[in-house]
Amino acid sequence: MSTALETLRRDFGGDIIEPGGARYASAGRTVLVPGSPAFVLRPKNVADVRAGVRFASATGQLLSVRGGGHSFPGFGTNDGGVVIDLGHLAHVEVIDDVRHLVRTGGGATWGQVADALAPHGLAISSGDTRGVGVGGLTLSGGIGWKVRKYGLTLDSMVAAEVVTAAGEVVRASAAEHPDLFWALRGGGGNFGIVTAFEFAAHPTTDVFHGRITFPAAEAAGVLQGWAEYVRTAPDALTSTADFANPFAGGPEAPVQIHVAFDGDDPRAAARAVDPIRRLGTVTGDDIALKPCADTLVDAVAAPPGVRLLTRSGFVTEEAVPGALRVLAEAGAAQGSPFIAVRSVGAAVSRVADDATAYAHRRAELMIVTTTAGPEPVVEAARPALEALWHRLAPHVGGAYANFLASATDDDVAAVYPAAVRERLAAVKRRYDPGNLFSSNHNIRPR
Repeated sequence: MSTALETLRRDFGGDIIEPGGARYASAGRTVLVPGSPAFVLRPKNVADVRAGVRFASATGQLLSVRGGGHSFPGFGTNDGGVVIDLGHLAHVEVIDDVRHLVRTGGGATWGQVADALAPHGLAISSGDTRGVGVGGLTLSGGIGWKVRKYGLTLDSMVAAEVVTAAGEVVRASAAEHPDLFWALRGGGGNFGIVTAFEFAAHPTTDVFHGRITFPAAEAAGVLQGWAEYVRTAPDALTSTADFANPFAGGPEAPVQIHVAFDGDDPRAAARAVDPIRRLGTVTGDDIALKPCADTLVDAVAAPPGVRLLTRSGFVTEEAVPGALRVLAEAGAAQGSPFIAVRSVGAAVSRVADDATAYAHRRAELMIVTTTAGPEPVVEAARPALEALWHRLAPHVGGAYANFLASATDDDVAAVYPAAVRERLAAVKRRYDPGNLFSSNHNIRPR
């Protein structure tokens, strides 16, 4: 350890933060999960990332990689190991005005990307939160307000600069290390540290964005009508439904249909959104034209002692009615988790199943449930939550890695079906045979 640490202090030009330092309390934790790592390394360049990887490898310590730090299981921290925090690698630049190619640092956040691209009239299909990191979101999918028109975030990725477990720097693209490029698009942080991404952005205008609310008593009908409509709605319309919010009344909380229409034509937007307005008794409607970047909301950190238990699953077309019926019944009961249903399909489903490691192209909806509170509260709610997902089991399949609070073997199997997992394991054996990058929904290099 002493020799490796001496080498690190010599070769590492960034910040080395250790327990007891003034910055350690904030540096050790992520947005959602506390941690107590032995070292937090904040590299200033790729050479520093390489030095950090070599240090973790030489000492045999658990290695965690942090981008935005919003992982629900807390992948961006650990106890007693090494954290490589990419926060200083946050540049965003347009590198090709004709092809709209954008290069971002592995530690950039989507708020930084949106702000940098706005003056160019460009955007990238991303998530819905400013503080979420480019790396974590992209490597496992990327479902946000442009997903039905432009696909997942990883579908816009054209290349990546990666530091491997051996400390080497490789470029992955369709032409270079294509097996690694395939694996990075959906395989999470299993294969190395992505220090830079290249994306094909698209021209964007202002967009119509906001929410329409309905009474909780109309949840069953509104949800079924909404799902039937979004199946054939224009690709420019992406929509999310949520209800049973415990902070807004639980079973009495309104049903909120959030929409984003990708365009600034008010008549086209009205044609796309009005069918939703006709689904029930509208009690609120704040849809308005706004800059694309303003559709991203600020991230909220969990207060000390509060835990988030998040779970997700996908629904194909034939299972939609049954899944929504179960959710509507659950949301009307006391103690229900917060329930959100996101529309996908459209552009996501038009990519071949084996084109990337993301394995849920045929899904029409994604369900997310969230329970929040102190540990005793969350544990007390667990039986009811398990019962809900047991009822959903005949109607759902798989899981979205970015909305999972755990990383069990069952979780990994849900995120990656067997054939995908086998192919990912082959890539893992080539680029990380020692499983240095294990703080994730881990693919073991069997």
